[in-house]
Amino acid sequence: MMRNGRRKPLFERLKTSLNEGIRFARGEMNLRTTTLPQYPPPVAPGDVVQLRQRLGMSQSVFARTLNVSPKTLQSWEYGTRRPSQAALRLLQVLSTRTDAVLSVVGLATDRPDRVTQSKR
Repeated sequence: MMRNGRRKPLFERLKTSLNEGIRFARGEMNLRTTTLPQYPPPVAPGDVVQLRQRLGMSQSVFARTLNVSPKTLQSWEYGTRRPSQAALRLLQVLSTRTDAVLSVVGLATDRPDRVTQSKR
């Protein structure tokens, strides 16, 4: 597409694209497809509280685990703010792969319903 560090003229790029479209329609060419992951599921304020309680964590420990401030966590739990898409993904992973996340952040589970700080 680049020639001597310069882009091809618009007409040439359009012509190439149209020819590729025709070749694809005739079955002479395959196009690359990309599957995107789904967005993380929304989380209700009660779900955040329930997950935190299931893990046996205080608000401050849970906030530290998620790398957010306790005030941010409280606002999620009270419903005054919603978690960002990144935070929703982390909550989803924490909910489904609890041991992996806790291991990464330096916490260990001695019982499935309780979390303890690992000794290093």
